[in-house]
Amino acid sequence: MAKCYTEAMENENMSTYREPMTEDHPRSPGLLGLRLPLWFVGLMAVITLTLGVGIGVTGALLIARPATATACPESPEVCADFAVFWEAWELASERYVESEAVVPPEMIAGAVNGMLDTLGDEGHTRFLSAEEAEAWDESLRGAFEGIGAYIDERDGQLIIVAPIEGSPAEAAGIRPGDQILAVNGESTAGWSIDELVSRVRGPEGSEVRLQVIHPGETEPVDLTIQRAEVIVPSVSWRLLEDQTALVSVRSFDDDTGDELERALSEAIASGAQAVVLDLRNNPGGLLDEAIQAASQFLPAGTPVLLEENRDGERQVTEARRGGVALDIPLVVLINENSASAAEILSGALQDAGRATLIGVPTFGTGTVLTPYRLSDGSRLLLGTEQWLTPSGRLIRNQGINPDELVDLPLDVAPLSPAEAAELSTQALLENPDVQLVRALELVDQVIGQR
Repeated sequence: MAKCYTEAMENENMSTYREPMTEDHPRSPGLLGLRLPLWFVGLMAVITLTLGVGIGVTGALLIARPATATACPESPEVCADFAVFWEAWELASERYVESEAVVPPEMIAGAVNGMLDTLGDEGHTRFLSAEEAEAWDESLRGAFEGIGAYIDERDGQLIIVAPIEGSPAEAAGIRPGDQILAVNGESTAGWSIDELVSRVRGPEGSEVRLQVIHPGETEPVDLTIQRAEVIVPSVSWRLLEDQTALVSVRSFDDDTGDELERALSEAIASGAQAVVLDLRNNPGGLLDEAIQAASQFLPAGTPVLLEENRDGERQVTEARRGGVALDIPLVVLINENSASAAEILSGALQDAGRATLIGVPTFGTGTVLTPYRLSDGSRLLLGTEQWLTPSGRLIRNQGINPDELVDLPLDVAPLSPAEAAELSTQALLENPDVQLVRALELVDQVIGQR
């Protein structure tokens, strides 16, 4: 999945989430009330890791489950098969050589996650302990204490999707694509994202030591990072010399839609003639925020996405009224770490012919997570629907393909709006961020034709 966590949650599996359900506003299982981040994979957690590279969540509906035990709800045959589980549990509990290793809560979590892994949505659909669930909630609020980085899992390896701008992780030298080999001297082999997040997060002022391998290098390096409170603005922008507004959306959190609307309004009022929307390394987040973001560029009633349930039934979600950038020329930047809600937004703009997409294929997060609150405060994040672009393209495990394929070298980091604004137009066109360079060339052509 993509996941996308920040240490705060570390942005949850680049995912798209629905909002939590409450007792006052119950929803039937399988339907997400609030639409949360669409990466993580799961906001990838932002290591703040802020749980986050991820993700899409639809507003994370938290559907409460009964607190009381019930009889086996399955068929007699399935219920009988559970006898094997209890036989194994009893033998492990009573006879395993290391009695201290028998920790029922950890064994239960391991059993539940093992069950969920068989569904084939590994790393996205998952179980969170009560502590992990609290961190997950925190990450969606855009502030936490940690190092400030989005993390994800690729081919069994935990990686940094991107450090948060201005974070302790960035200051310490953490780079996008770093492989995380160890935390405080302990190997991360076999760890889940949630385990990594729990080890990296910590109180402001404390330190954590990460061993990483930078992209394109072979020798690991040890980085000591002092944790701090990390504020994660999801939208930043600058007006460049050529009157192009470079707008970066890093994740889809609680206020992203409003932040983007303000940024676009300010940019246009400042004289912007075109917009480059940077969704690179965006792990996703809340689905509702992605829809609000799409509504800034698309006329009301334009399809934004299709949601498909397990029965194959599809529901169309459309753009809302009030967009502030319906006509301005638009180019969108995407990369392999654009996931979930970022894929929904870029796919909607592409299908509508509203924007040209530059970069490389996106992550391919295609399930919407419904968070179910369990009786002990833990959560089951379950993929209950998958999403498609308005034209019906499946994104799960495929991603969004750009209109123009432009690869960025592993040793080149995307230029932030603040960094880009410090450069002259000529210097920008000569900088190594070739994806941004191509976007600016396209924008210049469009403006010249107007």
